[in-house]
Amino acid sequence: MAHWYDGPAALRVGTGPTRIPLEVAASYRARTRGLLGRDGIDGAMLLTPAASVHTFRMRFAIDVAYLDRNLRVLDVVTMAPGRLGLPRLRARHVLEAAAGAMAGWGLTAGTTLEVDTV
Repeated sequence: MAHWYDGPAALRVGTGPTRIPLEVAASYRARTRGLLGRDGIDGAMLLTPAASVHTFRMRFAIDVAYLDRNLRVLDVVTMAPGRLGLPRLRARHVLEAAAGAMAGWGLTAGTTLEVDTV
């Protein structure tokens, strides 16, 4: 995707046919809000551009995937509320989901993602 916009999309992990609901947060305002004030998320949120995240004032633990410019997963971590994630070199996007969701999707380091706009 050449230019990112806030809004709904769908995420595909690898070559799998499953489409995961995705919210794209591309504006400064949307990235700043992120998942704050929510009790959970159905699917995932893509923060772009982003190289790190925090979970201060979050109500639930999240999985965080750091992605390069080609949407290839560099690293996946689980963060409890009240934590500060370290920036990752080469990370251009961050994918967030409820803790445990990414393992269920088979998302690991080296996996390439695809984003389909809705």
